Amino acid sequence: MNKSLSWLTAGLSGCVLFLNSVGAAEVPALRVLLITGGCCHDYAKQKDILKQGLEQRANVVVTQVHTDDGSTKPPLAILGNPAYAKGYDVIIHDECAADINDPSLIKAVLAPHRAGIPGVNLHCAIHCYRIGNPGEPATPGSERAMWFDYLGLQSSGHGAQLPIAIRFTDTNHAITRGLSAWTTMNEELYNNVQVLPTAKALARGTQTVKHEEGAGKETEPVVAWINDYQGTRVFSTTIGHNNATVADARYLDLVMHGLLWACGKLDDQGGILPGYGPKK
Repeated sequence: MNKSLSWLTAGLSGCVLFLNSVGAAEVPALRVLLITGGCCHDYAKQKDILKQGLEQRANVVVTQVHTDDGSTKPPLAILGNPAYAKGYDVIIHDECAADINDPSLIKAVLAPHRAGIPGVNLHCAIHCYRIGNPGEPATPGSERAMWFDYLGLQSSGHGAQLPIAIRFTDTNHAITRGLSAWTTMNEELYNNVQVLPTAKALARGTQTVKHEEGAGKETEPVVAWINDYQGTRVFSTTIGHNNATVADARYLDLVMHGLLWACGKLDDQGGILPGYGPKK
């Protein structure tokens, strides 16, 4: 009798494992919309670095919306179309559109996120869609704070390009588990005008700046964080100016973890849910 039960238990366990493996294999890829273009960055190359790096690390398919326009008002195809993200699971904003400040356009960019589509924001996306003087703290919930409310952080500028020492301030979060501190190549360290109450810092960055009196250290602003935007998950990092940084495996791992967390595809220990890991 015991022998029969053992065989039955083993058979049921085998069926469960088989069904789990079949289910994982049939999980559809996350549909990612990557938006690039605008001022000051090599988006022509970075869009492909990101697409290749993310598709190698997770079960995602990245669709690119790109413009070669290098102005601060790039004619992004999404502008004025609140339904631009229909059919996608997550949006990566990697555009640099610092002088697009029309409230109606900004509302349309935010429409999918207000409807529940998660967001990932890289580098100059933090300096986009700003109304008024970005150096003056905007009141949360006001029209001028629309983009900052979504990001969870307001930034107005950066210093010289120098290496940034990145340390994770929350090593127990699902995004940061398994990731190690590192120092980037030359990068831009964005300031923090304000960090909103809805945001949670994950990492801070420090640059060593040479002054006339000798070397000194700047403040240590937040460089990676998450935000609760009206119930929608948002992950952001200010890192990612130069191609070498974007191509760095440590950077791509951070972005990939942030994207999967935003989509609810990481467990509490930072493990990737079945079916959403890299394709074998």
